[in-house]
Amino acid sequence: MELSAREDLNRRMLRARDEMDRRYAEPLDVPSLAALTHLSTSRFGKVFRDVFGETPHRYLQRRRVERAMALLRQTDRPVTQVAWDVGFASLGTFSRTFSAVVGCSPSEFREQSEAVRVPSCFVAAWTRPREAAPPPNRPVDPPSRTTVSEKQPGGPPD
Repeated sequence: MELSAREDLNRRMLRARDEMDRRYAEPLDVPSLAALTHLSTSRFGKVFRDVFGETPHRYLQRRRVERAMALLRQTDRPVTQVAWDVGFASLGTFSRTFSAVVGCSPSEFREQSEAVRVPSCFVAAWTRPREAAPPPNRPVDPPSRTTVSEKQPGGPPD
């Protein structure tokens, strides 16, 4: 059975998203993800947004925050360690991103959360972060166009 061009493109985009899901804690960049889909870097970003409704950078950040929420809820690891475990290069970037997505700081989230004894798939769906509105007096930083990851190999720390 022959795939339509749209189905083929969607499958390639799913392959890139699956790679982001598997390697969320590692440094990832748009050119390597675009190579998985056999698209140019700029085309990859546009198609990813069209297919999934958000940029690759935003998707990866949300995925990392979701994992951080689970670690904060289920472990006693320090917030800094959780930030590193989910792929952030600095505590400041992690805290700012977490607060923008969840609406409170990682420490506040941990204080408000309690361990829930239900299947993890229900917890993930129920606690999926929704974007908090940015504070009225603070502009939102635009995402980088070529970098998906906070960790940059060999680059200076944030």
